[in-house]
Amino acid sequence: MVGIPGSLTFDEYGRPFIIIRDQEKQNRLTGNDAIKQHIMAGRQIANTLRSSLGPKGLDKMMVSSDGDVTVTNDGATILKMMDVDHEIAKLMVQLSQSQDDEIGDGTTGVVVLAGALLEQAEQLLDKGIHPIRIADGFELAAQFAVKHLETISDSFPVDANNLEPLVRTAMTTLGSKIVNKCHRQMAEIAVNAVMAVADMEKRDVNFELIKMEGKVGGRLEDTMLVKGVIVDKDFSHPQMPKVLRDVKLAILTCPFEPPKPKTKHKLDVTSVDDYKELRKYEVETFLKMVQQVKDAGATLAICQWGFDDEANHLLLQKELPAVRWVGGPEIELIAIATGGRIVPRFEELTPEKLGHAGLVRELCFGTTKERMLVIEECKNSRAVTIFIRGGNKMIVEEAKRSLHDALCVVRNLVQDNRVVYGGGAAEISCAIAVSQEADKISTLEQYAFRAFADALEMIPLSLAENSGLSNMETLTEVKARQVKEKNPALGIDCMLKGTADMKTQHVIETLHSKKQQIVLATQMVKMILKIDDIRSHAEH
Repeated sequence: MVGIPGSLTFDEYGRPFIIIRDQEKQNRLTGNDAIKQHIMAGRQIANTLRSSLGPKGLDKMMVSSDGDVTVTNDGATILKMMDVDHEIAKLMVQLSQSQDDEIGDGTTGVVVLAGALLEQAEQLLDKGIHPIRIADGFELAAQFAVKHLETISDSFPVDANNLEPLVRTAMTTLGSKIVNKCHRQMAEIAVNAVMAVADMEKRDVNFELIKMEGKVGGRLEDTMLVKGVIVDKDFSHPQMPKVLRDVKLAILTCPFEPPKPKTKHKLDVTSVDDYKELRKYEVETFLKMVQQVKDAGATLAICQWGFDDEANHLLLQKELPAVRWVGGPEIELIAIATGGRIVPRFEELTPEKLGHAGLVRELCFGTTKERMLVIEECKNSRAVTIFIRGGNKMIVEEAKRSLHDALCVVRNLVQDNRVVYGGGAAEISCAIAVSQEADKISTLEQYAFRAFADALEMIPLSLAENSGLSNMETLTEVKARQVKEKNPALGIDCMLKGTADMKTQHVIETLHSKKQQIVLATQMVKMILKIDDIRSHAEH
C-alpha cells in the first residue's frame, strides 16, 4: 500500500477519512489568495528593475555578504545578486537568466513585462475571471503579438563591407550602459570582434574565439580590439627581449624540470660526489629539454607550468624567451590563434606542431610594474581579444557585461537579420494591434487580450518615466500618432532629440530578442496563474 501523509480513520458511518500528519506545523494558502501572494512577489521584483530600464535608467549598487560591491543596470546581473527567498521571486530571477542565456540582451524588459502582466492578471481575478481563462487569453494574445512583430519588422543585409547598421544596433544596446560616453567606439569594437570570428556561410559566431581581458587603469576610451591574444603574464626573465617578430611558438603542457618517478621514493645523498652527480644530472636534463625546444625551431616557449630560477637562467643563456604559468583556456586560445599544437611531452615536439605569430610584445602600464603579453598578426586571425581599460574595477566589470550584451546582439543579427524599432515603438504597435483584435473576440478571452495590451504599454511608460517625461501624456501622444500615421517606428523620445521616429534616431532592436521577451514573460505568468495551493512549513 502506498504510504499516506497521515493516519486513516473512519467516521461513525464507516466512511474512511485521513487525518493529515503535522497539520499544525504547516502553512497553507489556497485559491485566489495563493495566486495574489505570488503576483505580489513577482511585481515587487519587477518594480525593483523598472527604474533601470532604458537609456536614462538608473544603476543599482549590489553589496554581497563579503562586502564586494557591484554597480550595474543589467537586469540579469541585478537579479542574480539579489538575495531572494520567495519561490516566485526566484522564478523571476531564472526568467531574466534564460533571456540572458538565449539572447544576451533585454533582461530588464522581460521582467518588467512579466510584472505588468501579473498586475493586469490581478485586476482580472478581482473581476471574477477564472485564472485558467486569463492564462489562455494571455497565451493567445502573445501569439498574436509575435505574429504582428513579424509584420512590422525590417530586415537589413549583414555585409562585412557595410557595418553601419550593425554598429547602430549595438549602440542601441549600449545606450543604457555605463560605457555610453564612448558609445560608438564600444559598438564598433563589438561589431568588429563578432565579424572577425563569424562564419557567414553557416551564419554562426563562436564566442569562444572572443576573449575579454580587463585591466584597471587608463580610461574607457583606451579600450581596444586586438587581432590576437592578450595574456596577463610577462616573460619569465626580466632580461629577455620585450618585442619578438616572426615568432615560432612551442606550446607546452609539460614542466621544465627533471622527471620524477610516479612511485613514492626516497633518495639518500651520502657524499659530496653524489650531490654533484645529482646536480649534473639536473643541469643535463634542463639543457636537453631546452635543446629539444630549440631544435624544433621554436623562438618562444609558452609553458602551462612554472620552472625554477635555474631553468629560467638556462633559457636566457640559450636565448629562448619563455612565458610560464599560462592558464588552460589561454593556452587553447593561443593554439587556435597561432595554428600550433599543444604538446604534452618534449619528445613529441616537432617543427609542424609550432604556432606562428608575426609579433609578440610586452605591454607596460603607467608607473606600475604590471605587464601583459600581446600575441598579434597570428596565422588564424579569427581569434580576437577585447582589452578593456577603466578607472576602477567596477567600471571594468560593468564594461565587460555591457560589451557581452552588445556582442550577443550582433551575433543574433548575424543569425537572423530582422529588426524592430526600440524606444517602446514595437510594444506600442503590438498593444494597438492586440486591443483591436480584442474587439473581434466574442468570448471571455477579450478581457485578457485588452489586459495584455495594457501590460505591453508598461515598457514605453517606464521609458518615459525614467527619462523625466510625463509618462501617460507622452504615451497617449505617441499612440495617437501611430494610429493616425500607421507608422510602427514611432516611440518614446528618451534622448529628447525632438523626433519620436526611432528609424530616424537609429534605435534598433533585434526581432528575435523582442519575440523572446514576449514569449518568456507570458509563459512565466501562465505558470504563476496555474498555482492555486501553497503548502509550506511554518516558521517557528
